[in-house]
Amino acid sequence: MATYDDLKNKTIVVTGAGSGIGRSLALRFAQTKAKVAVNDISEEDAFGTVQIIKESGGMATAIPGDVSVSSQVHQMFQTVHEKYGPTNVLINNAGLVSPMLHFFEATEEWWRRIIDVNLTGHFLCCQAAAAAMARNGGGSIINMSSGGATRAHRSFTAYDASKGGIEAFTRALALDLGPYSIRVNALMPGSIDTSGMSSDDRIYRGENIPLMKVGESHDLTGPALFLASDESSYITGDVLKVDGGMLAQQRSATVDIVPPADFPNLEDI
Repeated sequence: MATYDDLKNKTIVVTGAGSGIGRSLALRFAQTKAKVAVNDISEEDAFGTVQIIKESGGMATAIPGDVSVSSQVHQMFQTVHEKYGPTNVLINNAGLVSPMLHFFEATEEWWRRIIDVNLTGHFLCCQAAAAAMARNGGGSIINMSSGGATRAHRSFTAYDASKGGIEAFTRALALDLGPYSIRVNALMPGSIDTSGMSSDDRIYRGENIPLMKVGESHDLTGPALFLASDESSYITGDVLKVDGGMLAQQRSATVDIVPPADFPNLEDI
């Protein structure tokens, strides 16, 4: 069993770590005795995660900020550097799913906001972290993809486009950063219960997944530790699916939240 001792005292930045998958990742990395910088657009949620980590004896600091705003990203990583030193591992988890709009309901503002947070946010954080990693001898970057990168959800055009971009970005960045000993990979979560699905929803969404259940936020922590650590030292430019086998099958999983019955009527277009 991997102990991930190489992560002890490393500086780990987790964006969108105020709740859900990001919080689970921050808590688990803190258990390795890493120094965890907790980012979230909600200051309250970021400090909430930090409090849990500190109560468990871990090291953590809150760095609230919007990953789509370059000045805030710059300040975030400057703060991390001043407190913990150069970033060793970056986990780009921050992202938007909602609002979910059919293409005929979409606005340019909606499109730009989701692309800015999900895709441009990855770019800005990678750019800020990679320079420090290169000067420090290397590091690991983990981006957050989705099944929507290679398949599609109804009423998720902006979200799916952003996730497809993240996977392409991951591959391209792995080539640019490889000579600097920086590895770049992505995790692809499947149907993950991040906010407390009802028991009926869990059954409905899980019945068409090969493992017959939806995932939990903590299901991403083991794969993230692996990609962050020396255990994956010869892996870069890859996407690791954590989806219970959802994309391996021919039949469709129950993943659409907006059915065709809820699409706009012709008279409303």
